[in-house]
Amino acid sequence: MSLIPAFEIGISNAWIFTAAFFTLLFLPLQLVPAISKNATTRSLSTTVPLNGIEKIIDILVVVIMVLLVIYSIFLPLQLGTAWFYVGLCVFALAFITGAIIAVNWLTTPPSEPVTKGIYCYSRHPIYLSQALMFIGIGIISASWIFILLSVVRTIATFIVAIPEERYCLEKYGDTYREYMNRTPRWLGIPK
Repeated sequence: MSLIPAFEIGISNAWIFTAAFFTLLFLPLQLVPAISKNATTRSLSTTVPLNGIEKIIDILVVVIMVLLVIYSIFLPLQLGTAWFYVGLCVFALAFITGAIIAVNWLTTPPSEPVTKGIYCYSRHPIYLSQALMFIGIGIISASWIFILLSVVRTIATFIVAIPEERYCLEKYGDTYREYMNRTPRWLGIPK
């Protein structure tokens, strides 16, 4: 693993995995309602009120995301190396988990908090799966810079999760409070 890898534009670059990430992020919004009659029109466009520092951190998450996407275009994969196979396993696990999370999220009515499936073990499984996906891409490409940016993005999203919980408490009240009491914020066994 080198600090700064060779930059090349090509088909076997990390952009393939960032494209898979975005496909997972947006494709279920189109597919699940078509497949399930119980699916609702839950969307990603909920605006969570943020204070000054939270807005800055939210902007930081977006800026890092843009940097990761641009960097992935020029970042060659380390095909045939141990880095590639370990990173591929991490990415695949996170991708499959992300697909399950998307189905859990999209099949829950908007009038209720999402508490089923993987949401029983984490209040923010989307952030965990995204973190693992990007760290997996960093390992696949053997790039310390990509891994470092992914870790910084992960820490920033963990901070942004706190105002989301405040918003959910306001929107869902005691139902969400009970959910918070029995479910760990990041990962664990429910109480």
